[in-house]
Amino acid sequence: MNALNRPDGDGLPLIPSLVGVEVSVVMVVYRTGPALAESLRRVLATGEVDEFVLVDNGSAPDETAMMDAVAGDGRVQILRGHGNVGFARGANLGASAAHGRLLVFLNPDAFLEPGCIAALSAAMDPTRSPCLVGARVLNPDGAEQRGGRRGEVTPISTVMSLTGLARRASAWNRHEIHRESEALPDGPVPTPTISGACFAMTRSDFAAVGGFDEGYFLHVEDVDLCWRVRQGGGVVLFQPKARVVHLGHTAMKAPLLVELHKGFGLARYFRKRADTPIGKLAAWALMPAIIAVSAARAALRGRPAR
Repeated sequence: MNALNRPDGDGLPLIPSLVGVEVSVVMVVYRTGPALAESLRRVLATGEVDEFVLVDNGSAPDETAMMDAVAGDGRVQILRGHGNVGFARGANLGASAAHGRLLVFLNPDAFLEPGCIAALSAAMDPTRSPCLVGARVLNPDGAEQRGGRRGEVTPISTVMSLTGLARRASAWNRHEIHRESEALPDGPVPTPTISGACFAMTRSDFAAVGGFDEGYFLHVEDVDLCWRVRQGGGVVLFQPKARVVHLGHTAMKAPLLVELHKGFGLARYFRKRADTPIGKLAAWALMPAIIAVSAARAALRGRPAR
């Protein structure tokens, strides 16, 4: 088995570190659109970035040109020729090619705000390894984005949150996954699940937990990674001082396909974390409902506004 396909703790291969390379940003690019240019600019304008690994999963010509335009910067490394292998595998490829002590994973439609990487680095807790630190993810209007900090993602909490039942009665509030409406903490706080749009781990911690599970093609791989970090005795932290603006929904893919990937990802995740025969049976039984809800969400996204 390829070492990159070991999602459950066998580790990722590490290349030797380089003197002077502290922070490596890893970005997986696949048909992001015009937002990519600003995302690239923000990363390279940040003095905290020593290395920038771009993983090209098969970009359109205009995006290829955007990446080629920054290739002259000595910090930039572009990985190409592997095709669209999905986000999880692409991120693992980027991590395996990176030399920095700290890996910052950043979506290609996310814009670093000043001090973001420094804040992520400052929040790392070496006494609680593995440690994963997530940024505060913002909408373009400055409001905190849904999904940036989340509770435990379980079949029950997912159903209660998707249907809105968790918000209809105080007794059910504990099942609400999303926490962006809660008061913002003063500093880093343990949070079960953060967003994969922007987060950091040391290269050694990321390798030790096996990197992303490549069984996920697109979406839910971040939820899975957070869960495995915590299962491994580590900690997931939300760092409110690390800010990033995330556009979202910029990928030039059909909404139905994107939502179906989310549905299949959730179904896979629930099967993985089920630790009893009844739990595994329930995870399989929920799969049709999860896929149906995902398809319905895609239909609502594609419906023109009235």
